[in-house]
Amino acid sequence: MTIAFVQSTESKIQQNLLKQAEELAETFRERSAEIDAQGKFPFENFEDLKQKGFLALTVPIEYGGHGINLYEYLKIQEIIANGDGPTALSLGWQLGVILEAAESRNWNEESFAKICDLIVNQKALINLAQSERATGSPSRGGVPTTTAIKEKDGWRVNGAKAFTSMAIALDYSIVSVDVNQTGTKGYILIDHKLDGVQIKETWDSVSMRGTKSDDLILDQVLVPEDALLVEEDIKKPSPKGWYLQIPAVYIGIATSARDYAIKFASEYSPTTLPGPIKDVPEVRRKIGEIELELFNAREVLYSVARKWVEQPEQRGNMGAELAAVKHIATNSANKIVDLAMRIVGARSLSAQNPLQRYFRDVRAGLHNPPTDDTIVYSLAKSVLDD
Repeated sequence: MTIAFVQSTESKIQQNLLKQAEELAETFRERSAEIDAQGKFPFENFEDLKQKGFLALTVPIEYGGHGINLYEYLKIQEIIANGDGPTALSLGWQLGVILEAAESRNWNEESFAKICDLIVNQKALINLAQSERATGSPSRGGVPTTTAIKEKDGWRVNGAKAFTSMAIALDYSIVSVDVNQTGTKGYILIDHKLDGVQIKETWDSVSMRGTKSDDLILDQVLVPEDALLVEEDIKKPSPKGWYLQIPAVYIGIATSARDYAIKFASEYSPTTLPGPIKDVPEVRRKIGEIELELFNAREVLYSVARKWVEQPEQRGNMGAELAAVKHIATNSANKIVDLAMRIVGARSLSAQNPLQRYFRDVRAGLHNPPTDDTIVYSLAKSVLDD
């Protein structure tokens, strides 16, 4: 699968990253069935990503990273997901968090520089831990039940986070907290080597098994004063362009299903037909529908990403557009996989067939925040309350 970057003065560097992503995707594809079957974290994949410097893709150039923008980030995410969806989604959380901080520079600059150094020089694996079983998805708002209380020597953190992707492999987590129980939401850096940090293995999902999105338990964890990275107004959340990594990943998975279905249709020749089933009108119609869905999803995703990059002054007003992209692309991805399975037929339900894995994995996109109902109501609000 070849995807071109937008032309720029750094095109040679970008094309090299693109080529490396495609090579990684091929390697990850060979491991994906075993990772899913065993429900294990793809440690080998992340070692490869570390060796290629992919953990630092969104780290600014001045701090030793590649400094790629949102558009380029999404292209790479789609390619890697074409090889293994759970690996891509997991990587995307780290890349996205750092991209947001690099764009906004709303963190303490010294702390941001420190985190970038950890990623570039120590190959640190970092994720954002926000979801809680009591409050649900952070996209629905609300103050975290996890607290950070100021003490003489730093911050005392207590709480539990659910759906923490890569939990067993993380070096650090950026945890959302209620600062001093004031109702102010903050983000605090947690070193997983500290006393009181535990991982509770709760991830039993049939989708995206390799993300190992277990629970992160924080019991009387003491962190330094400068571990508090930023505070934000939960009543006025800023649109997060990097969340578009979610639809990018599911488009990548759907493309894998599409490729498999086309290959199958081109090679499978039942004795009742004079040639392969690709010549059957109904099969051709389904492939045409797949191409339409894929075209629409990609056009919507990358046009909005391009706007985010080229018109930064508009970012604050793009919340509805970002949500619409997620809705359109993830639903299209699900439809593409469904059509692919209809082409292949009952064989697609075999445990040995990758389509059943794509079917389970792509379904998770409907439940990644923001969910369809939240998106629809936010779109209505954006026009009715204008």
